[in-house]
Amino acid sequence: MKRYTILALVFGFVTAFTSCSLDDDSNYIGNEIIPIESVEIPDHFIFGESYEIEITYNRPSTCYQFYNFLYEINENERTVAIINSVYNNSNCVQEEESVTVTLNFLVTETETYLFKFYQGLDEEGEDQYYLVEVPVLNERPTSDAILLD
Repeated sequence: MKRYTILALVFGFVTAFTSCSLDDDSNYIGNEIIPIESVEIPDHFIFGESYEIEITYNRPSTCYQFYNFLYEINENERTVAIINSVYNNSNCVQEEESVTVTLNFLVTETETYLFKFYQGLDEEGEDQYYLVEVPVLNERPTSDAILLD
């Protein structure tokens, strides 16, 4: 009896997880990397602090939905791209729309970070990146301003 209960539970879990999968959606086409249009990033980081980096891209239509970031680490170099899930749906609005998403970044190194934000392909099919170097400070800078009464 115990064996049949376990088999029934396993069957139930498998059925539940496969029936709700996005991959089974007949409208799902796949994922696509989308070029980044602009980035709002601080001019410096403080070691140990967390930052929200705002990244804007142009979504080709409402059939494109933000999925995740492609995020690669190589020492203090970070390569960032936008991944959208693409759906085939007759209700999609075929109009480009500017979308801003936020990348949460925790500063774990004391060296300057080099960010490479993917901007698409050039005429020769080579990847193009917007490069940003962000130095890391050990502590917040103190203000040299003098307040007068």
